[in-house]
Amino acid sequence: MRPFNQDLIFEKSTEDRRASHFIFEPFEEVTLPNELIRHDDPLLPEVSELELMRHFINMSTKNMGIETGFYPLGSCTMKYNPKINDELATLKGFTDIHPLSADEDIQGVLSIYDETQKMLSTLTGMDTFSLNPFAGAHGEQTGLMIIKKYHEKKGNHHKNIIIVPDNAHGTNPASAIICGFKVVEIKSNLDGTVNLEALDAVLDDNVAGLMLTNPNTAGVFEKDIRLIADKVHAKDGLLYYDGANLNALVGVARPADMGFDVMHINLHKTFSTPHGGGGPGSGPVGVIKELKNFLPNPQVVFEDHQFKRINNKNSIGRVGGFIGNTLVYLRAFVYMRSLGKENLVEIGPRAVLNANYVKTQLKSYFNMPLTSYCMHEFVYDGLKGDTDIKTLDIAKRLLDFGIHAPTIYFPLIYKQAMMIEPTEAESLQTLDHFIHVMKQIVKEAHETPELLKTAPHHGYVKRLDEATAARNPILSYRQLKEKALID
Repeated sequence: MRPFNQDLIFEKSTEDRRASHFIFEPFEEVTLPNELIRHDDPLLPEVSELELMRHFINMSTKNMGIETGFYPLGSCTMKYNPKINDELATLKGFTDIHPLSADEDIQGVLSIYDETQKMLSTLTGMDTFSLNPFAGAHGEQTGLMIIKKYHEKKGNHHKNIIIVPDNAHGTNPASAIICGFKVVEIKSNLDGTVNLEALDAVLDDNVAGLMLTNPNTAGVFEKDIRLIADKVHAKDGLLYYDGANLNALVGVARPADMGFDVMHINLHKTFSTPHGGGGPGSGPVGVIKELKNFLPNPQVVFEDHQFKRINNKNSIGRVGGFIGNTLVYLRAFVYMRSLGKENLVEIGPRAVLNANYVKTQLKSYFNMPLTSYCMHEFVYDGLKGDTDIKTLDIAKRLLDFGIHAPTIYFPLIYKQAMMIEPTEAESLQTLDHFIHVMKQIVKEAHETPELLKTAPHHGYVKRLDEATAARNPILSYRQLKEKALID
């Protein structure tokens, strides 16, 4: 007989059941406008404290993450975050600081801000960084605001175009449009690199800049990057570096040396801070010296024997409250200090080695749009042989083996794209296990294809109708109750 699973009982709410009771202290009477006054009781689940605890514990065990198994999510660099970083970020000396504290009372935090930006500058070649942006896309927006400010300061108000390759990260064009630019997309070569003829065709005096990541989203290094930089600079445009793929370059090459003027770094991708779940995040923005005064306020400087927060009159202004997500870049600070120069330089080479190992081991089973050596990630374009198995089917089947699916159907230049990034943190044994599982799935695709088409089989849920879930999501308990009443 199958054992009873308490978790199968979806509805746990019982009227008048409580997890806690609050004692409300009397408040001074306040008159609220009628539109802000609740006239009906909130519709909330009513459960005991024990049931509430079990709910969240059970939810946590259902998550797939880097701590439960291999997570080769291409373009996202899902790697292990050492727990010492989290522990140090919870020290009371950091967590109990009030955001409005005087500079003289938070010299420790300001010194960490300063040292972190200096380490990032050393690794990237940029003159200085701002740690104020709260996420990668927020960093993109900040960098583009700096580009806009640069051109406005020079009187180049006609420069209103940002060039974006067709394989760029989706936030690139969105960030440019938010900043008031027009986006011109250019076609890439089959290996994802910039098509120079396409670039020349759109590169005119109205171009404010080009957004690029190197290596690109196919895991290929832009060998013509200096030529591209010269072309953009010849039109007084600026070159923007999307730091999503920086993990491949750490210790090997620096964006500033390639000709990039502005960049953001996803600390959660390269420097071991929390990733996923909607936050928190941090997207530091680095610039060459000609642009440093445009960085967002406040800026942290060392003057008169102490660290200070100052406002620069040439700045783009504030992009958020205070000086960013302090506890997030504190984790990056600890990560870099823990590894030290001698080990930071191993990140890029090891990430590249792991990616090429997996790619080579499986090249006989998958279509390889790019046969040359890759950088930190690579792309397959569907299975070889006579089969109607799609990339989605492979991704779903991987879940049955406790392996998170790689990025699928991106970049868009390949119809059955599967982008795999093992990162430098994974062992040879983990990579060999992944290779073994992939080979087994290939065998199933040819012998028992229905097994893949109906996967996953061992998860908490079967394959979902993802299109309906995306178009009509149930995001709250109220929606669930209302749907139950209708049904």
